[in-house]
Amino acid sequence: MTIGKEFLEKTKFQNLMRSDQSLGYPYPPLELEYADTDVLIDLPDLESVSTANITVTDAIEKRISVRDYSTEPISMEELSYLLWCTQGVKKVIRDAATFRTVPSAGARHALETYILANNVKGLESGLYRFLPIEHKLLQVNTDAGISDRIAKACLGQDFVKKNTVTFIWTAVAYRMTYRYGERGYRYLHLDAGHVCQNLYLSAESIGCGVCAIAAFLDDELNDLLGADGEEEFAIYVATVGKV
Repeated sequence: MTIGKEFLEKTKFQNLMRSDQSLGYPYPPLELEYADTDVLIDLPDLESVSTANITVTDAIEKRISVRDYSTEPISMEELSYLLWCTQGVKKVIRDAATFRTVPSAGARHALETYILANNVKGLESGLYRFLPIEHKLLQVNTDAGISDRIAKACLGQDFVKKNTVTFIWTAVAYRMTYRYGERGYRYLHLDAGHVCQNLYLSAESIGCGVCAIAAFLDDELNDLLGADGEEEFAIYVATVGKV
């Protein structure tokens, strides 16, 4: 049996053991923790962004994968809007769950969003993590060359660094497997698809194009993000730029 077929077989409902949630274990944190000394950056209110009057039908019809971008930057307001559209928190249910702008199995929302800011007006170039509950950015790495290293980890695809911003999503596995056990690994990938489609469609309303990327060197990208590759691991990448 191949690895893929074995994965599907062993994650069937009839092969699952009881989940930690069913055993009464406490809920895992709703987002990754950070230190008081970390640099946080406020994101603009959503009311401040100017979007085109475009229907959902128009956005779907216009949606294509775009790899060539203009040199025009996006604004902090536009970045704030894209982050909200892809992981924005609408409601927090105690310490148990969040309701967001995208669907997630059991409202577990196990994804974390990192951005590689290459050409965002008013934001230093570098790597950041989005804090969806606070609607802020956390500075991760602004060293020179971080864009080159991330592009290299994405198999040398230059448009990862020659754009306005690259979204990188990681999965925090236990946030999902806590409820669904090993089957939760299936749902992590489904959730990544939901998030990226929201990015594609929302980008249309601010004159941007998107290209989803699943081709990357997992270990190298995880190292650059500070993810351990087991409890948290890169799952999807998408570039954004003005067209």
